[in-house]
Amino acid sequence: MTARASHQPPGRYRFRHLARMEWIKLRSLRSTWLTLALAVIAPAGIALATGGSNTTSGGMFVSNTLVGMLIGVLLTGVAGVLAMTSEYTSGTISATFAAAPRRLRVLAAKAAVIGAAALITGEAEAILSFFAGGMTLHHGITAPALSQPGVLRAIVLTGASLSLTGLFGLGLGAIIRHTAAAITVVVGIVFVGGTFIGQSDFAIRPYLPLYIVSHSLGATGPACLPGMASCWLSPWSGLGLLAGYAAIAMLLGGLILAGRDA
Repeated sequence: MTARASHQPPGRYRFRHLARMEWIKLRSLRSTWLTLALAVIAPAGIALATGGSNTTSGGMFVSNTLVGMLIGVLLTGVAGVLAMTSEYTSGTISATFAAAPRRLRVLAAKAAVIGAAALITGEAEAILSFFAGGMTLHHGITAPALSQPGVLRAIVLTGASLSLTGLFGLGLGAIIRHTAAAITVVVGIVFVGGTFIGQSDFAIRPYLPLYIVSHSLGATGPACLPGMASCWLSPWSGLGLLAGYAAIAMLLGGLILAGRDA
């Protein structure tokens, strides 16, 4: 830790000290960095592999090249879980709370660090995927420009969704505390449950994280078209709902963290 932070007596750490400590923890946790690195590389690879299947440079190109972001959503959710549960696994959480008894402040510091790291990862991932998909387009088809309506918004909002997923995973980690169990819940909620529920109930489908990322945030056209079984949420509404899911997980995680022994 930094010299300035390490000389503070127990209970006197301010938010900036805790955030600095959490950054050091995150930086030294190899599994988290490998997860975030894979979250950038895998979607770009998928965009490269599928870019040649695009037959148009319109709105479908944007959503198709960003489809690999679903892998990033899962991986940043896992990174959020690891940011919390790794301390329970190693037993260092007791030392953390002994030095900083205000547990909600510790959770807020973790949220600031993992949220910022996931946001940077998500935006890098979305930009790389967009340009990677454009590199493999068939001759005569050009990728849409960032200045075209909805294109830049789709990239930015899809990238921002990873930050919210990271916070969702962090909240689940605070609730469950066990790495494997929390990761299983993230996978179940985002992918398995989302797929099964979305296929069986079209009315609920637009509100599920899986479909918000794949159909709302990456959309450049209208959310509702004639003949659709259900209308998708608008990009901003979808992002707001993801923020709501993350806020609920963080709120419950904070309440449990404050009221339960380490």
